[in-house]
Amino acid sequence: MSRGRGRLPSMGLQRSYDVEGALSVIREEEDADDHGHDLWPLSEIDTKKSKFPCCLVWTPLPVVSWLAPFIGHIGICREDGVILDFAVSNFVNVDAFMFGPPARYLQLDRTKCCFPPHLAGHTCKYGYQHTEFGTSLTWDDSLSMSVRSCEHKTYNIFTCNCHSFVADCLNRLCYDGSMEWNMVNVAILFMRKGKWVNASSVFRSFLPAISVTTLGVLLVGWPFLIGLFSFSFLLYAWYIIVTYCFKDILC
Repeated sequence: MSRGRGRLPSMGLQRSYDVEGALSVIREEEDADDHGHDLWPLSEIDTKKSKFPCCLVWTPLPVVSWLAPFIGHIGICREDGVILDFAVSNFVNVDAFMFGPPARYLQLDRTKCCFPPHLAGHTCKYGYQHTEFGTSLTWDDSLSMSVRSCEHKTYNIFTCNCHSFVADCLNRLCYDGSMEWNMVNVAILFMRKGKWVNASSVFRSFLPAISVTTLGVLLVGWPFLIGLFSFSFLLYAWYIIVTYCFKDILC
């Protein structure tokens, strides 16, 4: 009888440990649910139908890209691959890329975004600042918030343009842990990592610039080339200076 009585507390203690262990597992699962959620699988990129799920897309601009070939029109795509781009005041194009089919694209990683279910669920360093600016639970919801914001903005190629819209989207997504996206670093990201859709896209992007440059040199001479380089330099310098020194005039 004395031995049996000595074992009972031990069995009860073991059971309590088991219960606590199970509760601990449940808490860990709940914490995991709070800090992340499953992402819907994306369909494949379909260049023929211009469907680029969760991508940035770029195409050359008429005239402007002939003189400065690395400047073009950029858009961002929903999870279903539909392109959104800001090209006219108070309106965002949906599935109608303004200046022709994309020539380059860059697919972004949704796991690098912050989708907080509540204020304490941020995976980024900004927390309340991100919440105040605008957060959501999905990629498409973040883009929709930026679309609504652009419906009240006046388009201006120098201060409030397609790159501004994409930067606003990336800031709402807090992509790559940053809310410091702007016209310049969006362009740099794309130039560094963007992929060409196909060989014809390369020709479509650079052939007009090469033709204009060649014709200008033949007709005017080297002064044309100097003027062309000066124009490109001033244009690039403007975007850098206004982005980092005169933020108040940006949209």
